[in-house]
Amino acid sequence: MFFEKDDLLQGAQTGGIPERKDVPETDKWDLASMYADEADWDADLQKAKDLAEEFAAYQGKLKEGGSGLLLEALQKRDAIWLPLEKAYVYARQKKDEDNRVSRYQALCDQVHSVMAQVSAKTAFFTPEVLSIDPEVLQGYVQKGEVGIYGHLIDELLREKEHVLSKEEEGILARMSELTSATNDIFSMINNADMNFGTVTDEDGKETELTHGRYISFMESPKREVRKEAFEKLYAAYTAQKNTLATVYHYNTKTDAVNASLRKYSSARAASMSGDNVPEDVYDSLVEAVNRHLPALHRYLALRKKVLGVDDLHMYDVYVPLTEPPVKEISFADAKEMLKTSLAPLGEKYIADAAAGMEDGWIDVYENKGKTSGAYSFGSYDSKPYVLLNYDGKLKDVFTLVHEMGHSMNSLYTREAQPYIYGGHSIFTAEVASTVNENLLMNYLLEKEQDPEMQKYLLNLYLEEFRSTVYRQTMFAEFEKASHELVERGETLTAEVLCQIYGDLNRKYFGEGVVSDEQIAMEWARIPHFYNAFYVYKYATGYSAASALAQGILKGGDKEREAYLEFLASGECDYPLELLKRAGVDMSKPEPVEKALELFEELLGKLEALL
Repeated sequence: MFFEKDDLLQGAQTGGIPERKDVPETDKWDLASMYADEADWDADLQKAKDLAEEFAAYQGKLKEGGSGLLLEALQKRDAIWLPLEKAYVYARQKKDEDNRVSRYQALCDQVHSVMAQVSAKTAFFTPEVLSIDPEVLQGYVQKGEVGIYGHLIDELLREKEHVLSKEEEGILARMSELTSATNDIFSMINNADMNFGTVTDEDGKETELTHGRYISFMESPKREVRKEAFEKLYAAYTAQKNTLATVYHYNTKTDAVNASLRKYSSARAASMSGDNVPEDVYDSLVEAVNRHLPALHRYLALRKKVLGVDDLHMYDVYVPLTEPPVKEISFADAKEMLKTSLAPLGEKYIADAAAGMEDGWIDVYENKGKTSGAYSFGSYDSKPYVLLNYDGKLKDVFTLVHEMGHSMNSLYTREAQPYIYGGHSIFTAEVASTVNENLLMNYLLEKEQDPEMQKYLLNLYLEEFRSTVYRQTMFAEFEKASHELVERGETLTAEVLCQIYGDLNRKYFGEGVVSDEQIAMEWARIPHFYNAFYVYKYATGYSAASALAQGILKGGDKEREAYLEFLASGECDYPLELLKRAGVDMSKPEPVEKALELFEELLGKLEALL
C-alpha cells in the first residue's frame, strides 16, 4: 500500500460531509470489478485455504525433490497468495469507504485470520528451501531451472541467517494476526472513534473539524481559526494520550521482539534488510538534513517576517505566504492539469493515465467514516485504485498527481512482471509518485507569469521539501530513538514520547518558532509510525525523484525510456540497483545533498520576490 506523505494533512469538502450513499457513483472507485458478488470473495478466501492445505504435501520433500519440484512448489505458493491478496485488498478498501460499517470491519478481521492460517500452513517452506545446500540452490538459479524465481532464491539465501526453523516460523505465522493488532487498534481510534469538535471558520460558521479539514483550517488566513483548529485537534489526542502511547509502545515492542527473534541487531536493521539497503543510507540522510537545518530555519524566519507576527507558532507553519489567485480547481480540471504537466513522460503514459482516471480507479471525495488522506492500493489482478479526499485546492491536484504516479507504476509493473515481482519496495515506489509532483511543479513555474502566483508556487515547492525531506527525516529520527529505548528495555509512556518528539521539533524548527506544548503530541496521530522505518523512504525517494525529474526534463528519449523501464521493474532486483539503472545512485549522499541545495536555491528565489 502506498500512502500519501502525510495522510492526515489533506483538504476536505467544505460544508456538511455527506454519507457514503449520497456520493455520486461517478465519483467512487469501481470495486465491483474485483467482486461483482461477495460470494466470489468468499470463494477466493476458501480457495486460498484449500490450496494451503494441499501445499502441505510438499513438506519434507523439497530438499531431495530437485529443481522441478521446487519450481512447482513456488508456483503453487503464488497460486495461494494471488486470490488471498485480492480478497484482502477488497475488504480493506470497502472498510476504508466507511470505517463505521461493521460488515467490512468483520471482513477485514476474517481475511486477516485466513492470512495468518495460510502463513502458518506454508511456514515450513522457506526453512526447508534453505536446508538445501546453497551451492545446489545457486546451481538451480544459474542453470535457469527455477525459471523466474532466481532473484527470489538469491534473496532467500541473503537472509538465510535470519530464517528460523519451520516450527518457529509456524508459530510466528500463527501469531501474526495478534502482532499486527496495534495497527488496527490505532486505525479504529483514529478514523472511527476520534471526535475533534467544531471550529468557527472564516465566515463565523461552526464547522466540524475532521482529519480531512484540518489542513484547510491550518491554511486559513485568519490566525484565530488556525489556532482553534490546532488546539482542538491536539486536545482530542491528549485526552487519549495514555491509550495511544500504550498502543504505540506495544507496536514498537513487537518490532523489537521480531527483530531479536530473527537475530537482527535491531528493528531498524531488520526493516532495512528487506530492501537490502545499508543502514548508513538512513544515517547519511539524517546527517545531511541536519547539516541543512539552517536553511529550514532561514525559511521559517522568512515566514515569520511575511506573516508579520511577533512570534511564529506551530499553527502558523502551513498557511500560504501569498494567496493563490485560483481558489477552486474542479476535479475535471485537475485531471487535465495532470495530463498536460506529465507530457514529458510520453504519449502512452498520458493515454494510459487518462483512461485509468475514467475507468473507476479513483474514489474522489470525503464522506463520513471514510479513511483520511490519500493512497494508491490494489492487488496484482485489480485496478490500481486511488483513494482521495479531494477539496479543490492546488495541493489536492498535487495529491492526485502523486497517487496516480503510484498507480501508473503498479499498472506498468503488473503488465511486465510476474506476480512474485509485481509489488514495489516503498524505497522505489515513492520515486514514481514524486517524479510526477516535480514535473507538475516545473510545468506550473515555467508557464506562470503572474508574480503573485510565482510566489505561491515557490512557497508550495518549499513546503513540499519541508514536509517531505525535512519532516519525514524528523519522523525517522523519532522512530530510531523510540525503538532504541524499547530495545534497551524501557517503556514508551506518553511523557517519554512527548519528550522525544518535542525535543526533535525544537531542533528542526529552531529557536525562531514557538514550540507550542501541543505539538509534542504529534507523534500520536501519524499512521506511518505503525509501519516502522517507512518514513525515511519518503525523503530518499523525494531526493531520487528530484534528480530523475531533472534528467527527464533536461535530457531526451534515453532518460525518459530508462525511467519508464524503471516503472515496469517492480521487485525484479534490489531497490538501489533499480534506481541505478534509472539514473540515480542512492547509496551515495549526493542526491540528498543536491535536493537540499535545490531547496536553498528555491528559497533564494522566493526571498527575492518577497
